[in-house]
Amino acid sequence: MKRGFVTALILMLGILGTVSCNKQEGPVREAISHKDDYQQAYIYAFPMIAAYKAMYQFNVDKTNSQYKGPFNKVLSDSQVFTPKDTAIVTPNSDTPYSMLEVDLRAEPVVFCVPKVDKNRYYSVQLTDMYTFNYGYVGSRATGSDAGCYMVAGPGWKGDTPKGIKKVFNSETQFGLLIYRTQLFNPADINNVKKIQAGYTAQPLSAYLKQPAPPASPAIDFPAFTDDAFKTDFPRYLDFLLQFCPEVPEEKGLRAKFASIGIAAGQPFDPAKLSDAQKAELGLGVKEGYDAIEKEVAGVGKNINGWKVASAFGDRAFYHGDYLLRAAAARAGVFGNDAAEAMYPMSTKDGSGEVLDASKHNYTLTFPAGQFPPVNAFWSVTMYDGKTQLLIENPINRYLINSPMLPSLKKNKDGSLTLYIQKDAPPADKKANWLPAPDGTIYLVMRLYWPKTQPPSILPPGDGTWKPPAVTVAQ
Repeated sequence: MKRGFVTALILMLGILGTVSCNKQEGPVREAISHKDDYQQAYIYAFPMIAAYKAMYQFNVDKTNSQYKGPFNKVLSDSQVFTPKDTAIVTPNSDTPYSMLEVDLRAEPVVFCVPKVDKNRYYSVQLTDMYTFNYGYVGSRATGSDAGCYMVAGPGWKGDTPKGIKKVFNSETQFGLLIYRTQLFNPADINNVKKIQAGYTAQPLSAYLKQPAPPASPAIDFPAFTDDAFKTDFPRYLDFLLQFCPEVPEEKGLRAKFASIGIAAGQPFDPAKLSDAQKAELGLGVKEGYDAIEKEVAGVGKNINGWKVASAFGDRAFYHGDYLLRAAAARAGVFGNDAAEAMYPMSTKDGSGEVLDASKHNYTLTFPAGQFPPVNAFWSVTMYDGKTQLLIENPINRYLINSPMLPSLKKNKDGSLTLYIQKDAPPADKKANWLPAPDGTIYLVMRLYWPKTQPPSILPPGDGTWKPPAVTVAQ
């Protein structure tokens, strides 16, 4: 994305150069008077566009290789994600996903979960079009018993129906429920499939066995292209905002966006912009993207080369920090709250040098008795440093996790060393090999349901447990 993005911005800057000499448009200081507004709108829109990319590819575009199925139906993968899954960056490969994209315009949706063995972790994460996490069901949040829950859209009013354990209220008319079901090993997949078959969803009227309300109007979804993350973002934001009723906290912000032609359902035609306006739009996007990248690099505390932070949550968690929300989406959209999972991320070794498997082999050693402290399980996943996607490798291994411990080889002192390199290590070390790309590395450690009592990674950045450094192999 970045190379094309820079090329587009060079063209926009060329336009700006002509603006400075254009008497009809006025001086440059007038031409860029709305640059900051475009920048703010871009930062605001970035996570929403990332979420729309997933929705469009998963649920709208039937020709897309990522297409899964229609709205309001639980759609399950019978395997963990692989390099072929590209709709979202840094996907986990620990838990086969089930997805439920809800359309709440006509009525609420009831979703039910089966009883799950207490030794198997599962969760249902409720996200809205802003990418806020507004609720959880699962091992940590509600326990392992079966139950039915309801998600209602903005403006819905009514009593909690009989048999519904809890009602979750979404601020937006569409949203994604993400189910994660722990897979212990490849032979366990049929057990996961049985659990997934128990994940069901239906409109409230069907649950109550009542007549359905009138169907909502059909939507002309704009085709997703990478231009959505560039100067075409206002058109996508206009489209998305019509499903996101204004909340009091954003009244002033929405008014500011309207002043530059961005408003719910209002067509945005870049062809009608003057050269000066096109230039300030281009600058606003460039500076907005740069700000997001800078925020990604600065989020959290650097501990032994790992960034340890909490960047995901609900509206109250962000407290108006739209830059942090955008950075979270850039680093890995749809991440969990810290209480559900922590995600130490690393692109550097313990000495601060960039991880590059084309130049070095690396090791990661957990001292004896000092594995990541979790109530569920932990993993270390390998991604390509440029794309943040899973990588092809000869053994089809994308991670090493705690369920694999019985098959891994420990050192004499009880510690565990992982071998991170592009080529296979000697046979006596191959069991602990985490294949790397022939280039830069993006590592993500996942701690599902982290413990809260010491040793703990919580609170983020200040916990008593610290991830060990990745080091160049000797």
